[in-house]
Amino acid sequence: MTDTMDGAALLNEVEAFHRRFNVFPREAAYVAVALWDAHAHLIDSFDSTPRIAFLSPEPGSGKSRALEVIETLVPNSMAAVDASASALFRAVSGVDGERPTIIFDEIDTVFGPKAGDNEQLRGFLNAGHRRGRKMYRCVGDGANQTVQGFPSYCAVAVAGLGSLPDTILTRSVIIRMRRRARNEKVEPYRIGDHEKQGHAIRDRLAKWADQIRDQIRGGRPVMPDGVTDRPADVWEPLLAVADAAGGDWPKRARAACAELVRASQADDKGSLGVRLLTDLRDHVLVGVDKLPTIAVLDRLNALEDAPWADLQGKPLDSRRLSKMLSEYMTGDNEPIASRNIRTAGGILKGYFAKDLQDAWSRYCPPPPQDSATSATPLQTSSDPLFV
Repeated sequence: MTDTMDGAALLNEVEAFHRRFNVFPREAAYVAVALWDAHAHLIDSFDSTPRIAFLSPEPGSGKSRALEVIETLVPNSMAAVDASASALFRAVSGVDGERPTIIFDEIDTVFGPKAGDNEQLRGFLNAGHRRGRKMYRCVGDGANQTVQGFPSYCAVAVAGLGSLPDTILTRSVIIRMRRRARNEKVEPYRIGDHEKQGHAIRDRLAKWADQIRDQIRGGRPVMPDGVTDRPADVWEPLLAVADAAGGDWPKRARAACAELVRASQADDKGSLGVRLLTDLRDHVLVGVDKLPTIAVLDRLNALEDAPWADLQGKPLDSRRLSKMLSEYMTGDNEPIASRNIRTAGGILKGYFAKDLQDAWSRYCPPPPQDSATSATPLQTSSDPLFV
């Protein structure tokens, strides 16, 4: 009879191994990474597998070292710095052996601003988040081509400069790395010595995974308050691992989940359209129920740290403003559009706050607690600007 392993002690060991070589920006990151390493041995027990993304604004922030350590702890690691989408299809399909855990460093060379779109790889990473999803491609020559579905479900860890496409970010646990401070010390990582130590822990993780596989399959761990939808999908496998481990890991995992989800939401600026809606709510239509287009543009283009004064070399104009807002709907399910506003100088086109309320509630993050949007009385037609 096989002795039951102590999952909490094993996760403590995984975390301690990372701490020897990695300085993460917050304590929650150590918890998340240790759980992610363990979950990679169990992905067939879950409906989805989160990506883990180490991102930083500058090189030399420890991203590659984090991946090197992960590579020793996960099953069938496959370094994929410059792998093509077709190579990944083949690898994940099991053509050349067991399904890999993909370790993708320098992901910015694929999705960075100078790299152009890479829709095949983006599609692979998106589809592979969910168990059972396949990528369909034509195979064969000429008239003998047939459609074949390639499995894409696998664990993926990535690292890169800058950011990632939104479709990948929302499927990821995000660790925003930074350069070590002078007082932050780590042990030098030596592949010849430390890879074997990592592999020994990896083998114990695999043994523990075999013991708990049936226990966690199909489970639905309780989420921290406020963690729903896609973030809940991302964290469900990690919390399931923590619950199976026991000890203080269930508590630590939920605290890390809440912290990192809040951090990702604070860092998420959303699309340009969401940024427009949010700036209109928080900085433009503040304390007024309507405003002429010319005044809306003046206020937007005057905002510091906002993109509106320089959109591909030109400031935001009324035509582009109209086009961007028309993609969102009013509460009456009509495209948001400018309407006539009677002012002291005559009739001008402009925008009404009530037309934007529904879009604000659906797409924008919660307003700042001290926001004047709720504290300042709305100007009405009795104000001097209007007649």
